[in-house]
Amino acid sequence: MKASLAKRFTAELLGTAFLLAAVVGSGIMGERLAVGNAGLALLANTIATGAALVALILTFGPISGAHFNPAVTLADAWQRGISWRSTPAYLAAQIVGAFAGVAAAHLMFGEPLFFASHHPRSGGAQLFSEFIATFGLLSVIWGCVRLRSSAVPFAVGAYITAAYWFTASTSFANPAVTLARSVTDTFVGIRPVDAPGFIVAQFLGAFAATALFRWMVPCRQANAASVLVPHGDKEASK
Repeated sequence: MKASLAKRFTAELLGTAFLLAAVVGSGIMGERLAVGNAGLALLANTIATGAALVALILTFGPISGAHFNPAVTLADAWQRGISWRSTPAYLAAQIVGAFAGVAAAHLMFGEPLFFASHHPRSGGAQLFSEFIATFGLLSVIWGCVRLRSSAVPFAVGAYITAAYWFTASTSFANPAVTLARSVTDTFVGIRPVDAPGFIVAQFLGAFAATALFRWMVPCRQANAASVLVPHGDKEASK
């Protein structure tokens, strides 16, 4: 059954907010409990983020497709998984939700509502890492949704968990997440000046993966609305 745009907007907003609350909150908790052990703090942040992603995709996927990511939404619209008419609402929900999630995490841990990050993440290696992280994420999504759609929540959670460790940038792989993490001066932050480069690399990675899988494993138009989780955006098929 097709959910209204208002319901899908709400699902994307809540899902993205909880994702950022998990990322930022676990980063703060991990840093405080690890007492200077960055590896242990990163491990805690990684496990919490991957587990939250699985739960959130399972929860909100049937309503909105559980994108929580502007790069995924634009790629999905390009593949006609959702209509271009729905796309601006998805993007707005993701960005608003991301900042709301950061604010919620800060409130839970007694931090200022928003404060610009001083965590440097610059240089070619970091940008290439974000290209690879997002290329891999979209590859996992497109490969699974075309061949085994029920595995998407678990595959995405597993991939992000792994990508935290094999990319130098710790795999943001999400423009909304990147913007929101620029206003948290915590373990998971990114300086606002470094955010634009990350976002460009993420969109390039998403575009490259989508183009590759469009050729390698074509998606039949009848199945387009199954991206990421079947959610019945029938407008996309018109």
